[in-house]
This record gives sequence, C-alpha cells and structure tokens, in this order.
Amino acid sequence: MGKIIALANQKGGVGKTTTTINLAASLAALEKKVLVVDADPQANASSGLGIDIRNTKNTIYEGLIGKISPFDIVLKTPFENIDIIPSHINLVGAELEMVQMENREKRLRELLDPLRDAYDYILIDCSPSLGIITVNALTAADSVIIPVQCEYFALEGLSKLLNTIKIIKSKLNTKLEIEGFVLTMYDSRLRLHNQIYEEVKHHFQELVFKTVIQRNITLSESQSHAQPALMYDAGSRGAVNYIQLAKELIEKNA
Repeated sequence: MGKIIALANQKGGVGKTTTTINLAASLAALEKKVLVVDADPQANASSGLGIDIRNTKNTIYEGLIGKISPFDIVLKTPFENIDIIPSHINLVGAELEMVQMENREKRLRELLDPLRDAYDYILIDCSPSLGIITVNALTAADSVIIPVQCEYFALEGLSKLLNTIKIIKSKLNTKLEIEGFVLTMYDSRLRLHNQIYEEVKHHFQELVFKTVIQRNITLSESQSHAQPALMYDAGSRGAVNYIQLAKELIEKNA
C-alpha cells in the first residue's frame, strides 16, 4: 500500500513544486512507482513533468467535484514509473463549489484511496495557501514534507502551518505525521543560510532531513525543458541532492 505524502507550506516560492517533481523522479529512478497529485491551480508540477495542460480534459478538479472516477484522471508522464493527476486553473473554482459538499475535507482522501495499492509513493503538491484544497491534501496524507527556504521570512510562516497540521491531526486525520523539513535553496557560503539551518535543526531536531537542497541553476533550467533535473543533467548538484533525499526518505520508511 502506497504512502501518501503532502508537500505543503503556505509560503510561496519555497520549492514545493521543484521538490515534488525532483523527489518523484529520484524515487522513480530508485525503482519506486510514484503518483504525483498536482493540487495547485498553477499546475506547474503538471507542466514540469511534460503534461500539456491546455489539452488535458480530466484533471483533479473533475475528480474532487465527483464528476469522474479516479482511474480516469491518472495520466502517464513521459518518464518511467511516474504517473500524474494533473491540475488546471479551474481548481480555483473548486474551493467555492466544495463549500456546499458533504465531507468536503475528505474528497481527496476518497479520490486517492482506490489508487493506493498501485503505487509505492503518492506525492501531493499543495498550493501556497491554507485553503480547502490544502486541507484536503493534509486530510488525505499519511505525512507531510515541509520545504523551507533558507530565508528569515520562511521561518515566520511555519508556526501557522504547524498549527493547521495540529488542528487537522486532532479533527480530521489522526494518523497525520510530519515526515520532515527539507531546507531548499541553500548556499553554504552565506552566513544567514547557515544560521537558518542551525535554527531549524535546533527547533525540530530529528524531523529535519540531513539532505539539504543546494541552490543550483540546473533545477531552474530543467523546468523550462519540462524535465526533472535528473533527466536533464544527472550529474548536476540539484539532481544529486534529490537522489540523496529520496534515499533518505526510503530508509526512513523501510
């Protein structure tokens, strides 16, 4: 049975989508079967994995509002061992439509349950907000990976996110755990980045992944080619960091 992991942080630009795409590719390279669930209306994870979202009929939106079976919204990506449930800008409208629905916080859990057995890992790329779609992702997930950018403001938003996780754990999903914090866009030459790393490590101790994702131009370049860094340049620092992260995640769940 696959483990469902949400990648969440209500702060934008911290590396959630980059981590989702590259962690999925690294897990797939380590022979794990991965489903990426793009729960962000910007649909960057979908386009970053080679999906043409303009010509995609069935997306997570149709699944959440109950128009379609989960098996009909899973697409194959061009990369071996990676499937995706794509997103669409329509997902913004689902927030409003779901207000009227029964069990609205559990729609994504119901959607993903039948798919669990087909995958080793299901990664949910959350939008940079704490709206109903992110609440759905956290309710469906077994655990959360929280990407943290090495900037001071990125730390400030963590308390809100942790509070939301605590509320969801007490009311909607008692098995929800924090898988870990992963530091992104890290530059060891900068004193500030080292201070933030130490601070996060001091606060969260064992919950911080040993692997840090270093600032690396390949991670940005690969996105413009609709490829994970591993397929674009396997020897790049970004690709190597994400392979290390995937190995650490697998060991943690062994």
